[in-house]
Amino acid sequence: MMRTTRYLLVPLLLTSATAATAAMAAERVYFVAPKDDANVMNPVTVKFGVDGMTVAPAGTATPGTGHHHLIIDGTAEPKGDVVPTDDTHLHFGKGQTETQIKLTPGDHTLTLQFADGAHRSFGPAMSQTIKVHVTGSN
Repeated sequence: MMRTTRYLLVPLLLTSATAATAAMAAERVYFVAPKDDANVMNPVTVKFGVDGMTVAPAGTATPGTGHHHLIIDGTAEPKGDVVPTDDTHLHFGKGQTETQIKLTPGDHTLTLQFADGAHRSFGPAMSQTIKVHVTGSN
């Protein structure tokens, strides 16, 4: 009986370790919309996605949670740095996953940055940058 139990536990432990590794590897943020290199019109609808973590309001200190920040014409914040609050660093501390923004006509970069409840960046690994071309207004 003991031998059977051991053979059953080993595959279960390996399966659990594999699932945990896959979950860790799957942590990412991404733009649902717009797509990279899209031609867009104002107001620009931006939709955020995250895999492997949970969106929670600012102030939440639970591991594995955070909220989105949108950086306009800038780059990802280093891991552990607090995301600034200004006209080009937009915070979505209520847990929002969508917004509308107005951009000047022309080319822009949008960087989605995930950060913890204290606005500390999870770094470039939890960011994505896309380019958009604004052609005018709706």
